[in-house]
Amino acid sequence: MRGTLLKILAGGLFLAATAQISTPALAQGAAPKAANPDMVDSCPGLVAMRRPQLIPVVIGADQVRITYAGHSTFLLESPQLVRIATDYNDYVRPQITPDIVTMNHAHSSHYTDRPDPAIKHVLRGWAGEEKPARIDLQYKDVRVRNVPTNIRTWGGDTEFHGNSIFIFEIANLCIAHLGHLHHTLTQQQLAEIGRVDVVMVPVDGGATLDLDGMVDVLHALKAPLMIPMHYFSSFTLERFLQRVRREWDVEVAESPSTLISKTSLPAKPKVLVLPGH
Repeated sequence: MRGTLLKILAGGLFLAATAQISTPALAQGAAPKAANPDMVDSCPGLVAMRRPQLIPVVIGADQVRITYAGHSTFLLESPQLVRIATDYNDYVRPQITPDIVTMNHAHSSHYTDRPDPAIKHVLRGWAGEEKPARIDLQYKDVRVRNVPTNIRTWGGDTEFHGNSIFIFEIANLCIAHLGHLHHTLTQQQLAEIGRVDVVMVPVDGGATLDLDGMVDVLHALKAPLMIPMHYFSSFTLERFLQRVRREWDVEVAESPSTLISKTSLPAKPKVLVLPGH
């Protein structure tokens, strides 16, 4: 009888601990403690609505798992479990150490000078105004390459090559992350990017490109699947969705994580909202 009672008590403690672990560490829209003032002013609300739980999922040979960590950071996982974090920074990071990280120079919420030393490949999307960063990395079943773009400085000037559009070639998919895009794309840049199946697109409409300009970029890229990022509130996101509902279908997912493959891409272009901002 005593042994049975101990088992019941132990089970109750385990359930209580599990409940505490699953509670989000930060409320929706909360900024990290002691955040950089520049980041608070221009990039509020950095965390996902619900912290993604890293539940083991079998990734098929033709699939990629995409998990939205928040702001402009996604975790991409390949069939060989290569893990990539986009716009890796000091405020939003995946729960596991990635193999590859990409970064952009616009704000401190899009890069860090202190990456985890366990990361195998740290890819900075800028190299200085004199010359652009040129990246073409093959690691296991993943290829990462970039197309440089310009950004605005705080003073309103132009920093040449301060941003990169990163393209991830995984499982016969081309996934583009636009970073902190500030301008529409030239024909040369579009040619360098090439075919795109999935695009992660900043939709704040102010800190990056305005909404009409960003919609023009999406039309030019012609990606079947578009995933919004870099939205600071439900109002900012809804403003973008109202604009694009005139042209594309919109799906709002319940989970910040999704599995995609070439065969699962929508037959006509669609905007997929993963919870977060």
